[in-house]
Amino acid sequence: MASSVSPTPLLKDELDIVIPTIRNLDFLEMWRPFFQPYHLIIVQDGDPSKKINVPEGFDYELYNRNDINRILGPKASCISFKDSACRCFGYMVSKKKYIYTIDDDCFVAKDPSGKEINALQQHIKNLLSPSTPYFFNTLYDPYAEGADFVRGYPFSLREGAPTAVSHGLWLNIPDYDAPTQLVKPRERNTRYVDAVLTIPKGTLFPMCGMNLAFDRELIGPAMYFGLMGDGQPIGRYDDMWAGWCTKVICDHLGLGVKTGLPYIWHSKASNPFVNLKKEYKGIFWQEELIPFFQSVSLPKDCTSVQKCYIELSKQVKEKLGKVDDYFNKLADAMVTWIEAWDELNPSAAKSEAALPNGPAK
Repeated sequence: MASSVSPTPLLKDELDIVIPTIRNLDFLEMWRPFFQPYHLIIVQDGDPSKKINVPEGFDYELYNRNDINRILGPKASCISFKDSACRCFGYMVSKKKYIYTIDDDCFVAKDPSGKEINALQQHIKNLLSPSTPYFFNTLYDPYAEGADFVRGYPFSLREGAPTAVSHGLWLNIPDYDAPTQLVKPRERNTRYVDAVLTIPKGTLFPMCGMNLAFDRELIGPAMYFGLMGDGQPIGRYDDMWAGWCTKVICDHLGLGVKTGLPYIWHSKASNPFVNLKKEYKGIFWQEELIPFFQSVSLPKDCTSVQKCYIELSKQVKEKLGKVDDYFNKLADAMVTWIEAWDELNPSAAKSEAALPNGPAK
């Protein structure tokens, strides 16, 4: 007779799901089979007096702006308001090793066979298997079932590197910027590619925060989504900023970043005209930002994420401050973020655990 006891979900007590929102979380009903065993951290943006309804049966904590101000005091200035960048507060207050973050307009996707995709399970698989940032494997993920390292792949590199970030993709509404949305308003992504690959060392990528998982202990302090939204000249670059900073630091510390599976179903596109207003300056600035991040060099004594991030903030001020005064404010906020992170995570700050192998050579 088959056992009626269901298996314990992977990393049940080691992972938090972080969701930024301004509305009732009815979308969780669809995710119930996959999310219910896990703890949720909900970061409510906008009006803190508004009541957010969460479906029954979920284990969660909910923070609004009043809570953020109470917990962080003056340092709350580093957490964005009226922007989904506020989600990074959830990363800071979590006490778990892993984080999965998802937007409230993302639903369960189906693979080409029609089976519902357990996105969380795939992210966990990605994080628990090594990455290959130093040498590209033409069969993509060599650790996946039915794959291996191809002929000519150096044996000395087959152990791989620890995976810090798992970046998932989207069916239906692609993650486009406003100009692309405007010229392709009806475009939908129907292409399901059954692959996970490591982004090579020295290569940047545009990170999207709506279907993203990471090892909080390995890279958490770098996952700062910047100063965006209310009172700031820019929006919709929060996850991009975190992605560029994170990738530079992962490359320095010998950590891996994966992209590809899992897919979620992205159900609604934001308004391209509103987006254009938010992105306008970023579209110009990114032409300076990308060369900056491509040429960033972190000194050898930066052996922890915190040290790397503080060093990065200095270089942001020095090199990007002249692009616009906003980057001086952002650099200061980066330092405030690390101070707040270390206050809420004193054991991590105390050990400032350098990775066993130190920075990548």
